[in-house]
Amino acid sequence: MRILVIEDEAKVANFIKKGLEEEHYAVDTAFDGESGLYMSEVNDYDLIVLDLMIPKISGLEVLRKIRINKNKVPILVVTAKDTAEDIVKGLDSGCDDYLTKPFEFQVFLARVRALLRRERADAEPVLKLADLTLSPVTHRVIRGETEIELTSKEYGLLEYFMRNPNKVLTRTMISEHVWDYHFDSMTNVIDVYVNYLRKKIDKGFEPKLIHTIRGVGYILSPSKP
Repeated sequence: MRILVIEDEAKVANFIKKGLEEEHYAVDTAFDGESGLYMSEVNDYDLIVLDLMIPKISGLEVLRKIRINKNKVPILVVTAKDTAEDIVKGLDSGCDDYLTKPFEFQVFLARVRALLRRERADAEPVLKLADLTLSPVTHRVIRGETEIELTSKEYGLLEYFMRNPNKVLTRTMISEHVWDYHFDSMTNVIDVYVNYLRKKIDKGFEPKLIHTIRGVGYILSPSKP
């Protein structure tokens, strides 16, 4: 899942980004309202974390413009503005949850998980393909009766594959959903990680699930295309 963090304090933004990446999320950061709004319009995000006191365009204005554009992405406001009036204004402007600074990071993560669960309430709680299962809640990956340990990027890559089974995914699509905004899709990093993942979930198992579509990308399927 891909998250946008709009926060002008670099130290705070990097702290949130690092913590989310450790939980297997792909994270982009914007340090002002103008760039944050632009990124929300040109990229597909599962969640936006938004500070209200940001330069160029205020957080409230960013929030209102996102909703005016009919973008229903879940938005978690994280701000030092903690009066009842501020909270009411944020919720009435279209945010889905409101967290005041300073905050416990575990509480922040719980809010993130709750919003993502709400957004995907109609989705399967456990993703399955053939004898491969992945739990987005516990992050456990099991093939047959074998539990498979994955790195953060390998997990993010597999989750994206499993949310799009039997569908050809181009390298550009993969880079946009698993890596961050500044990733250079012209490198061979995606191919390297697909090979890492293939060794872990396909080696010693049948049927093979990850297939290369030459010149296009990859597909996760129990049958060879």
